[in-house]
Amino acid sequence: METSIVGVGVSVSDRFRGVVDEKVPRIEQLAPRAQRLDIKVTHRAYHNGRVEDETVELTLTGKGPIVRAEAVDGDKFAALDMAVDKLAEQLRRAKDKRIDARKHPRGAKLDKESGSLQGVDVQPASVEVLRAVRTGEIPIITGNEDEEDYTPVVIRTKEFGPEWMTVEDAVDRMELVGHDFFLFIDARTDHPSVVYRRKGWDYGVISLTTQAAPEVGAA
Repeated sequence: METSIVGVGVSVSDRFRGVVDEKVPRIEQLAPRAQRLDIKVTHRAYHNGRVEDETVELTLTGKGPIVRAEAVDGDKFAALDMAVDKLAEQLRRAKDKRIDARKHPRGAKLDKESGSLQGVDVQPASVEVLRAVRTGEIPIITGNEDEEDYTPVVIRTKEFGPEWMTVEDAVDRMELVGHDFFLFIDARTDHPSVVYRRKGWDYGVISLTTQAAPEVGAA
């Protein structure tokens, strides 16, 4: 497996590279199909009394979804240890889930006649939420904080290209990136959806059904 180490605001010592080489076999054992491990070390210096810290980001690529893990600590070696532990746990969870799925098949089943999904917890977005998003009732910070309508609530936005996949594939992707939710387009229904973690191996799905846009000024 190819390994790349990049330092941002900090030099990468031979000692650090040696520690990375010692940990690579552990990752290769959990992800034998991985082809590349990118490691980014970022040093942050603060001037308001806060202690400086080091962030270590791991990105594992190969045949299949990308797997990422990140950790922050005052010592980059400690941050590396924590990031590797997180990455290993995500790989183990994904492996255990695949084994559990083979032993106990249980996925979402689409009833073509009714259009309903069985086997997952589906909760459609409410009309109130859709209206609030459409009308801008949920504020987004735009740099006009001095205006009378300013709110301390900050909503950060990110845009990603749409990906069509099944609910089962979306759950796998969520486990690999280590998040509690994952956005996707349901390949069975073409509906924008999000899977989220509940307890244990239980997951939920929220989908937006396609409908005509509400008329302007509608109650």
